[in-house]
Amino acid sequence: MDIKSLYIQRFNREPKEITRLPGAGSSRRYYRIVNPDGSTLIGTEGDSLVENGTFLKTGKALKDKGMPVPEIISEAPDYSCYIQEDFGDTALFDAIADGRASGNFSEAEKSLLKDAVKMLCKVQIEGGRGFDYSLCHPYEQMDRRMVCWDLNYFKYSFLKPALGEVDDAALQQEFDALQERLLEGMTQWDTLMIRDFQSRNIMVTQQGLRLIDFQGCRRGPLAYDLVSLLWQAKANLPQRLRDELTDYYIAEANRLGAGLEPDKFRGEVTVFALFRIMQTLGAYGFRGLVQGKQHFIESIPAGVGNLNAAVEQLGEQYPYLRSLAVKLADKFKPQVAEPGLTVTVGSFSYKKGYPADPSGNGGGFVFDCRAIHNPGRYEQYKRLTGRDKAVRDFLEDDGEVLVFLSNAEAMVGASVEKYLKRGFNSLAVWFGCTGGQHRSVYCAETMGRYLNERYGVRVRLIHREQNIEETLAARNI
Repeated sequence: MDIKSLYIQRFNREPKEITRLPGAGSSRRYYRIVNPDGSTLIGTEGDSLVENGTFLKTGKALKDKGMPVPEIISEAPDYSCYIQEDFGDTALFDAIADGRASGNFSEAEKSLLKDAVKMLCKVQIEGGRGFDYSLCHPYEQMDRRMVCWDLNYFKYSFLKPALGEVDDAALQQEFDALQERLLEGMTQWDTLMIRDFQSRNIMVTQQGLRLIDFQGCRRGPLAYDLVSLLWQAKANLPQRLRDELTDYYIAEANRLGAGLEPDKFRGEVTVFALFRIMQTLGAYGFRGLVQGKQHFIESIPAGVGNLNAAVEQLGEQYPYLRSLAVKLADKFKPQVAEPGLTVTVGSFSYKKGYPADPSGNGGGFVFDCRAIHNPGRYEQYKRLTGRDKAVRDFLEDDGEVLVFLSNAEAMVGASVEKYLKRGFNSLAVWFGCTGGQHRSVYCAETMGRYLNERYGVRVRLIHREQNIEETLAARNI
């Protein structure tokens, strides 16, 4: 069964529109469903029926307890697909974009982070009371197997691909010591661990924050989820803000009856920070170094920076890990801008806001493609993008886009010529449309390749809503 069939079965009518949403790290496929009245739902298809079933069962259990998770509207009997409440497009990660870029978080951004901490306490403590942990998969509780798996994930998916051979005996000795420290309080754990509580999985809505990813939940320690939020590599939270939010967490958790001893809990946070960072680097290694996905490769330098900070904070407790962290920091130094002009050319959806400018230079061009005939209005193109031949042919045969791009190329080309003569090193050119899928993608692809071929400049090509990025190397012309 697919999403459209499930929708028709549930509502006895066809949806007005179904549009595929950009994927993330998961293999699940997400769709926005537009109802005849204009309201929306989210449809999900997934090949792992067990994972889907776990999401549905744990989601319903949390919803029944009043937790801020999506309502399940309909599901296929075999769990192959399901329809749920739509919380919109603004993740907490996007809402704190300015702070992430600068390291200076505004009071509004800090307030959102405190709201996330408060929600976490509610889900862990109130959601965990009387929760049926038999619903959890593959384990009901964080235990020795899970810790061993995550440590080895770090070793084999990140350390060895990044550094080659390591001293297995020295590493295992420190793994064993870390494992004992992590599991010290295991027999007393009586709270729910979300497992991946980070800002991309928290949506900002008019009704407050909502949690959308929890199928990995199980019984576990409170510190793990707090660390997942505060030490997320690309969130770029400074240590002083982590400390402030940790203190806020302690106060809120104790208000709900957790009975935390502040100094002891801060010590647990430090150890779990190291563990969570290692687990995250394992994921970055597998998705990035092994599978070659650029988004995860880009996250590695920040993750390695977190690793070094964590082992430093623990002093001489893990000397071999500390030595490896130094080697990793040398290997994954933050990229320094290459000499010469780099033009960032990208596509985006106006629904999700203007793209951030991490260069700090500001300026550049933003072109609105929404007046161009939209292939996304036709069923045969809805699940394609502007990189697909059928969409390219549609736009070029229609002809509107060619006139649009001719004018854009003249404007941008004039600036590129000036930037090259004056020795500037950065220019941004963005194309926006409704969904960031068809017209803007086509225009960004065409502009990027035109600038690379015509002027020989290095082009960083980004399709924000498709999670695609590639670099066109500078050319001698």
